[in-house]
Amino acid sequence: MKLAVITDSSADYAEKYKTYENLFVLDIPISIDGVDYDLKKISHEEWFDLMEKAQDVPKTAQPSVAELEVLLKNLEKQGYTHILGLFLPAAISGFYQNAFYLQNEFEQMEVKFPETFITSSPLGYMVETVLDLYESGALFDEIISKFDKQRDGDRAYMLVDDLNWLAKGGRLSNGAAVLGTLLNIKPVLTFSQEGKVEVFEKVRTVKKSMNRIKELLLQEAESRSAYKVYVIHARAEERAQELYDYALEQGYDDVEIVTFGPVIATHLGLNTVAYAISPKK
Repeated sequence: MKLAVITDSSADYAEKYKTYENLFVLDIPISIDGVDYDLKKISHEEWFDLMEKAQDVPKTAQPSVAELEVLLKNLEKQGYTHILGLFLPAAISGFYQNAFYLQNEFEQMEVKFPETFITSSPLGYMVETVLDLYESGALFDEIISKFDKQRDGDRAYMLVDDLNWLAKGGRLSNGAAVLGTLLNIKPVLTFSQEGKVEVFEKVRTVKKSMNRIKELLLQEAESRSAYKVYVIHARAEERAQELYDYALEQGYDDVEIVTFGPVIATHLGLNTVAYAISPKK
């Protein structure tokens, strides 16, 4: 078996995996104030700087299905026998549905695009897990089985500080954003079972939202040692540190602070903080 893993630039994973020759990344087009940016050449912090100064709403688009088709044809020529595509959830991006047909277009390769239902660091962690399993000699069916268990055990909760970012991105009406701001609503968002970002609970004040996220962290994992915890933020260092310290205090032994990549930060906004738990590799 010769396996290639394809993902998109919404996935965040450890630096060492960026050198893997069998990992391929589809670009998600992104722009601010009419200027297109190459996400391979800009850091998360540089993107946050651009968001702070932006005059207009940052915009993202779908990856190119045509680019994916060309990539798959090239991989077939290179002798790859198995392809695993891990992309943004279908509920977030139309790319998944548009690319779905490509799974059945290649006689010499087994191509699978399983639904991921999540993005950001948890999606990147899935990519890492698949690559590690392949290196260890796991069969394709074993890799898929492990992926399914990891995906089904993923949970994430996000505190959005500024509702205007959600309104700008079309995920909340302007009226609801204004009312929520006046009432000091700091909603806790989550990924639904279909991978859609939705309001889990409407909470007033940041302090109460942070406390609610901590409660959810305790509820979601019965065995602390069986889960990896990501604390993810966009210029919310103090809140991230608070969640990080709390997770360690509660017995989680694999906790990491990371930042949201540009694609997700664009829609959630600055000062957002989240935690995500994933079954360990």
